[in-house]
Amino acid sequence: MPIAFWCVLVAGLLPVLTVSIAKMGGRTGFDNHDPRAWLEKQSGRARRADMAHRNHFEAFPFFAAAVLVAKHLDAPQARLDELAMLFVVVRILYTICYLTDRATLRTLCWTIGYLTVVGIFLLPVFVH
Repeated sequence: MPIAFWCVLVAGLLPVLTVSIAKMGGRTGFDNHDPRAWLEKQSGRARRADMAHRNHFEAFPFFAAAVLVAKHLDAPQARLDELAMLFVVVRILYTICYLTDRATLRTLCWTIGYLTVVGIFLLPVFVH
């Protein structure tokens, strides 16, 4: 299986990782009866982990679609793998920045990740 597909799996697991951090770091015991309301009441690192969790879900479809489109259109596999790995690395750095409250650096990571996905989509057009 191509590395890019493994990267889709990793990107799909990032929301689970970050919501786990949010649930473990909350002020009071996690309420599984109404988890979203409980997460809304959190602050600090737990709140930031929840926000990262939500953003990972927002970023995932665009990334997964880009990888599938690039693969379907026979983009060069090595370049596709490189960009997919860059996306995952930047999203992990994004998470670290979110958890440590480094907003400007987090925004830079988000921007690089977004541009990476655009690059994946455009890869079959410009590289053959």
